[in-house]
Amino acid sequence: MLGSFSLVKNMFQVLLWASCLVIRITPVLPMALDPCSAYISLNEPWRNTDHQLKEDDGQPACDNHVDGEWYRFTGMAGDAMPTFCIHENHCGTHAPIWLNGNHPQEVDGIVQRQACASFNGNCCLWNNTVEVKACPGGYYVYHLTKPSVCFHAYCGHFYDICDVVDCQGTCSNPECMCSEGTILGPDQQTCLDENECEKNNGGCSEICVNLKNSYRCECGVGRVLGSDGKTCEDIEGCQNKNGGCSHSCRGYGTTYQCECPRGLVLSEDNHTCQVPMRCQSNAIEVNIPKDLVGGLEVFLTNTSCRGVSNGTHINIYFSLKTCGTVVDVVNDKIIASNLVTGLPKQMPGSNGDIIIRTSKLLIPVTCEFPRLYTISEGYVPNLRNSPLEIMGRSQGIFPFTLEIFKDNEFEEPYRETLPTLKLRDLLYFGIEPLVHVNGLETLVESCFATPTDKIDEILKHYLIRDGCVSDDSVKQYTSRDHLTKHFQVPVFKFVGKDHQVVFLHCRVLVCGVLDEQSRCAQGCNRRMRREARKDQETHLQNHLLTSGPIIIDRED
Repeated sequence: MLGSFSLVKNMFQVLLWASCLVIRITPVLPMALDPCSAYISLNEPWRNTDHQLKEDDGQPACDNHVDGEWYRFTGMAGDAMPTFCIHENHCGTHAPIWLNGNHPQEVDGIVQRQACASFNGNCCLWNNTVEVKACPGGYYVYHLTKPSVCFHAYCGHFYDICDVVDCQGTCSNPECMCSEGTILGPDQQTCLDENECEKNNGGCSEICVNLKNSYRCECGVGRVLGSDGKTCEDIEGCQNKNGGCSHSCRGYGTTYQCECPRGLVLSEDNHTCQVPMRCQSNAIEVNIPKDLVGGLEVFLTNTSCRGVSNGTHINIYFSLKTCGTVVDVVNDKIIASNLVTGLPKQMPGSNGDIIIRTSKLLIPVTCEFPRLYTISEGYVPNLRNSPLEIMGRSQGIFPFTLEIFKDNEFEEPYRETLPTLKLRDLLYFGIEPLVHVNGLETLVESCFATPTDKIDEILKHYLIRDGCVSDDSVKQYTSRDHLTKHFQVPVFKFVGKDHQVVFLHCRVLVCGVLDEQSRCAQGCNRRMRREARKDQETHLQNHLLTSGPIIIDRED
């Protein structure tokens, strides 16, 4: 009986152990879907390059619903995106988007290409990056991003079918031929446009624009194509293409000057007239002459943001964070953009507008801000607390301040009274933006102390260098956003009885949060080239804010 009980007990243990094995199920992670089989179809007929926007078509198309998914052009929209410049007011919108680069082969996998939006005679006035993949079966899928402003829409195009060469029975596989300026697609029957600009810039000395089955060379403002159609030459006099002026050209011989109609101003290129605008640290102001607007209703990308008349101008004032304003980091600049649109009013306005002189008004608005800043501060901030304001090509300012805080909460900076700091105290300081804009981040590239307010002082002590903490006593705190940076360091002074004050100087770089290759994303980088650092120092000496100082209480 005892043996039977022992056997049953052992069997029970085995069954219990086995049951434990059964319930230990290892989860299987889902595999990423192939975009060639998981895409959204874009089949609207108005997307096709043959569809030209007309006055009675109503509101132009805007792809503000397209955002980060994979798409395929099907149906009446076309076979694929065009790889050549599409003129404005096509594809059902004002600024059609085309692919600036050849389509990939299937073996290439997923590739990146530039997508350009054409407007106002510029084939690539706006641009962004999209991803493309050639799929088995001879079609393409596109990972499309949301356009920066309306009215932008992605175009589709019907490509021609190749011509089959009749070999009159002398060959088993007839050859498929495409016309000049096109190449055979992956389906071995569609002739895709060839982007000649991808090879040595098409031979153009400045700008190469890809066209359908062809291309052309262009020159920058104030220059004209030479007789070879590829090199650019300086314009001499108004008799040659109006001197390159967008409006009036005044002068004789080789001396000339561009002029603008009343209410408009010359842009920085000294050739193009634009509406007056002012870029502030947290807002943009646009002043449109009333003569230009007439009886139009003026609004921004967010149509709830509208212009207000002062009798002579239509004024629009809007924040960098509202009204559909898009803020991007491009190369060495922070760029804020929006689009002013004017459409005919439904009824005469109270200000006497009873006629219109144009059916539609479209004004791209762009403000540029530099990415790199130097800010300086003594241990005590100046009571005026003036922000650093740097002109961005005489267009915009993006301010930062270097604040001294009372404690490690970093909420209350010294304002009305000057603090007395002893050598045993802790100094709490931080980089504070006066405008918090989503999508941007900062890197404190360097912070150093000097006994005077001079940035080129020989005697200096680095707290941060090349994004790395140089003084082990420096502690960085977690900040509430990507732009703000907070630090702590023990109070110190320079050796010598004459050195009773300390100044701090910090260089701040602004980057895009999503840019994984940016300098900000690299963080600490001690291998930064000396030449690059020297160039930055030379560039930044004109952008310096200095205040303080404070007397260090040594308690001798």
